[in-house]
Amino acid sequence: MNQLRNIEQLIEPQLVIEGADVLLKRSIAPRRSNEFDPFLLFDHFAFNDPTEGPIRGFPTHPHRGIETVTYMLEGSVRHRDSLENIGSIKEGDVQWMTSGRGILHEEMPQRGYNGNIYGFQLWVNLPARLKMSEPRYQEVSDQTIPVVEKNGAKIRLVAGTVDGVSGPVTEIAAAPLYMDIQLAPDMEWMLPTPAGHTVVAYVFEGEAVFSGESVASVMMIKYEDGDHIHVKTENSPVRFMLMAGAPFKEPIVPYGPFVMNTEEEIYQALADLRAGTFVK
Repeated sequence: MNQLRNIEQLIEPQLVIEGADVLLKRSIAPRRSNEFDPFLLFDHFAFNDPTEGPIRGFPTHPHRGIETVTYMLEGSVRHRDSLENIGSIKEGDVQWMTSGRGILHEEMPQRGYNGNIYGFQLWVNLPARLKMSEPRYQEVSDQTIPVVEKNGAKIRLVAGTVDGVSGPVTEIAAAPLYMDIQLAPDMEWMLPTPAGHTVVAYVFEGEAVFSGESVASVMMIKYEDGDHIHVKTENSPVRFMLMAGAPFKEPIVPYGPFVMNTEEEIYQALADLRAGTFVK
């Protein structure tokens, strides 16, 4: 490792409304500029303020051409879809859904034992050759996610490999790293990352020095290219999500829950919805 990834951009999450009036913190949104390729969206959601009123969630909606990744820290999300899948994403669980040619699903949050709901949703692009593939799920329970603990670092590894340990999510076109990292105070940590891959980190608890720059929660970091990242804690611990993936370098056209490569493909998705042929 000889090229440190420096910080290219710090992004403060913006409040947005989605679904049935759900308030979210959004750091990445789908854009034609596609500057986070292969990542399209990153949302941080919580329903822990009584002034927000009753939980509304995300009623039935379509997806085509993307993968959605839901990671729960507290509470759960009850889901069901047009493939007759029904289940619950509980605390510590991950659902990696490949929408492919099309799926209709709903996600309805439920409070945990402490009365809280807290988690993240990431959208990952699919290359043109896979946008009309068959939908599939990888359901990952809390107990099956390996935890790597070393020198004051605790890493929950969903996808990718660290110190010879691999996460349970496999066969994803973007060859991603997806991990939840906690660092104790007064320590240094370094992680190799594939050169040429997009790397982002979402700091959601504490603060640390990332590539020589102090970053406190809540903040999204976009890194420059390189082959490793470096994080140093001082008096406080830090917790962050780290995501890396191979860019597809293809044009995209986002439209609501669809991300395709051309406008014609978006028109076709809308036509399929109207005709009742969206779901195979």
